[in-house]
Amino acid sequence: MIRAMSNRFLLTALMLASTLLFFSCQKEINENIDPPGNTVTPPDLTTKVNSAKVSGFVTDENNDPVTGASVKVGTRTTTTDEYGYFEVKNVEVVKNAATVTVSQPGYFPGIKTYIAAADKSAFFRIKLIPKNITGTVNGGSGGLVTLSNGLSISFPANAVVNEASGAAYSGQVNVAAYWINPTSDDLNSEMPGDLRALNADGAMQFLTTYGMAAVELTGASGEKLQIADGKKATLTMPIPASILSSAPASIALWHFDEAKGLWIEEGQASKNGSNYVGEVSHFSFWNCDVPANFVQFNCTIVDADGEPIPYAGVKISVVSNPQNAAWGYTDSTGYVGGAIPANANLLLEVYAFFNCGNAVYSQNFTTTNVNVSLGTITISNSSTSTANITGTITDCSNAPVSNGAIIMLNNGQYSRYPLSGPGSFDFNVILCNSSSLNAEFIGEDYAGGQQSPSLAHTITAGSNPIGNLQACGTQIAEFINITVDGNNSNYTAPADSMGYSVNTQSLPSTINIYGMSVRNIGGVTSTLFSNFAFTESGIAAGSTQSLTQFSNSVPGSTSGQYIISTPINVNITEYGPVGQFVAGNFSGTVTIAGTTNTANISCNFRVRRTQ
Repeated sequence: MIRAMSNRFLLTALMLASTLLFFSCQKEINENIDPPGNTVTPPDLTTKVNSAKVSGFVTDENNDPVTGASVKVGTRTTTTDEYGYFEVKNVEVVKNAATVTVSQPGYFPGIKTYIAAADKSAFFRIKLIPKNITGTVNGGSGGLVTLSNGLSISFPANAVVNEASGAAYSGQVNVAAYWINPTSDDLNSEMPGDLRALNADGAMQFLTTYGMAAVELTGASGEKLQIADGKKATLTMPIPASILSSAPASIALWHFDEAKGLWIEEGQASKNGSNYVGEVSHFSFWNCDVPANFVQFNCTIVDADGEPIPYAGVKISVVSNPQNAAWGYTDSTGYVGGAIPANANLLLEVYAFFNCGNAVYSQNFTTTNVNVSLGTITISNSSTSTANITGTITDCSNAPVSNGAIIMLNNGQYSRYPLSGPGSFDFNVILCNSSSLNAEFIGEDYAGGQQSPSLAHTITAGSNPIGNLQACGTQIAEFINITVDGNNSNYTAPADSMGYSVNTQSLPSTINIYGMSVRNIGGVTSTLFSNFAFTESGIAAGSTQSLTQFSNSVPGSTSGQYIISTPINVNITEYGPVGQFVAGNFSGTVTIAGTTNTANISCNFRVRRTQ
């Protein structure tokens, strides 16, 4: 809470950028609101409840699915599948600040916070932020790193230390930085948390963001660095032109506490032209925000037959300024809920998906300082706005699949629907503007490790029987099996994380594949990581590529890094289109980095292509 801020300022200039539990903030919401009260009630961050299911989809900066990302919910960990989907059932989480944390090499952590309702589900769409080195400075002399969008970080001399040891660091400091635009449509999927925060007095508040930044410092050898005790770096964040006039002259700074899943007030920033400038004592995520009060909200969206409508886009906007709105998605039961502005006149609208033409339902409602539930909302015009999708799914023996799911791709987004019974599926979708919908369907048989070919179908209002999907013909198994001098490193999806990327910056371009796993070895939790790369030119099933990189940081290996001093061929045995698989094998002798010793390596792999 900005205690020096006057009530008059709050009543005339406060702009609320709302975030809902699954209504992650899309744009700022303007509304006059009572100023925060003087009574401080510390939030309960210890009581836990059971979340029936926590699921979602993870994409990268290009909106492509992220396969093999590690996802932690409560004390449980899972990985994303080939569609970027994750799911955890019956998990215990902190009621008032449950968190979902996505980890993927090369990206900042993707973290979502939500208010968990007992035995209810939660659904998210999370877009990861690339952790690219945007500049370097010298730890001894300091320096300035500036991004093209206006974000900059200035380091004083002798202000950097090794994060683990606290020892002074005077070498090259690699700065990975990313500005999160508060007016971007991607704000809800990119930002960490849900814009709830703890102010300097320890009270829970609801934030209006004027910009965020993610920053990480690493040394020349990849070690993590931080700002030294007693030192501060200067952070400059641009203010978008559309909100510049409402940006206050002084604003609170907040850092994101990954353990709590909440923003924490720490310091101030001053408006300097079209930027906010402030000093920070450490780096993670930082945020320029105005705090306010909030209430909890929920509702359930169903069709005329009372059946839930999952993945529907739900928009809440301020009546006096419809352009300022917050978005979210219903879960598999049609439920959605979270934090919304207190003492505000709001409009709820339901859409087929994010930013889809006209709403199929709308309702005005007003909040006070009491939590609000709109109960069950029925989309009554089901004959023209919703479609019922039915069909069957069988395995390679034409027997009904009992352990599987249906994947639907439409509007560039994947959705996953569970089977309604042995070998059958039955679910509802909302049509954008009551029109037809071009979709693709894939049936998966988890027990048999097979999937069906993709089936294109035009969905129209009403009944849509799409027939049988035979989950057969394409194995969905993914694995990496590496041997170094007789020591094995084995990764299998979805238990372990696996990734695929193409590096077009290298000449020739290369395909990079990695495996990552968190395992308990001798009572110690360790992260195991293997990575290799090979040339892409002319790649096809039956082709031979050249191995360009190999590392294997696994107990039993003599060293984690290896030099390919003698050419090693990679034999490609399978190479499907994006969404399918690349498979192959290789073997040879490499030199252990920093020595003249050699090691014998071999590998066979099968990983889904994501680009």
